Amino acid sequence: MHFYDDVADVPGDFGPSAVTIGKFDGVHVGHRAVIAHLEDAARARGLVSTVVTFDQHPLNVIDPLRVPPALTSTAQRRELLDAVGVDTTLLLRFDSALQAKPAEAFVSEILVHTLHAKLVFVGSDFRFGARGAGDVTLLRQLGERHGFQVELIDDVDLADDVRSVGERRVSSTWIRELLSVGRVAEAARLLGREHAVRSVVVHGNQRGRAMGYPTANLAPACEGFVPADGVYAARVLHDGVTYPAAVSVGNNPTFEGVPAKQIEAHLLDVDLDLYDETISVLFVAYVRGMVAFRGMDELAAQMRQDDLDIRLLLGMPVSA
Repeated sequence: MHFYDDVADVPGDFGPSAVTIGKFDGVHVGHRAVIAHLEDAARARGLVSTVVTFDQHPLNVIDPLRVPPALTSTAQRRELLDAVGVDTTLLLRFDSALQAKPAEAFVSEILVHTLHAKLVFVGSDFRFGARGAGDVTLLRQLGERHGFQVELIDDVDLADDVRSVGERRVSSTWIRELLSVGRVAEAARLLGREHAVRSVVVHGNQRGRAMGYPTANLAPACEGFVPADGVYAARVLHDGVTYPAAVSVGNNPTFEGVPAKQIEAHLLDVDLDLYDETISVLFVAYVRGMVAFRGMDELAAQMRQDDLDIRLLLGMPVSA
């Protein structure tokens, strides 16, 4: 995938292209459906499939108090877009200048003169330009003027697959709500993959190692949305290799001084020195909530039960 994080870096002979525009936070199955339509249309017409997205949520500039936490970092989003096979991603810096750009100028400068768009895919609620003045009707009018076609993408609905949630359009908001209550398996169905967070492994207090369960503690500055406090069946990705793991999220109420939203990963049947290494934690299933135990013996007994439960959830062999 070609990646540009500045309009000025796009070659003058770029395109012609088929373009879709959006935040693409999480690159969930709805986003992937849009990109699949984009790629099919681009191949059929000999165009370059192109995603236009933003370096931050527009609300960070427009209304910071209302901005939702991101499901993925910009780096994670770039990797996910690369993985789905889009030809090019243009990352626009959403700042006050872009916010103030008139709708007609956005189309002429970005879509026409930079990307040489011939086909533009958007949702029916798509808005663009200063104060959201541009809508699909205006985009179609500008397309007729500048020589590109506008097509709408139908929403992707997984209500039949996730009946307990009810009928609802797949969205980053829905996924965020599921993760906020620990429903990582349902979130994974909407994402099309296991939700992941990524950070550097830092030194902890060594309590887990002393109990026979050494953990990799992630630095607080994680990439990706951290799900609800609790214990999870998970996988840890490091240097291209994935390991089964038991993961806890939270402040571990049995002990004092543990940071809120601390992520600790215990690799099953593997003991690696991961200090200062970057790892990704992929959440598979919720096991239980955080509990304050009365002592180390009670905690150790629960950890043994967690180990058994997580092995079963991950399809690992369990000794008698």
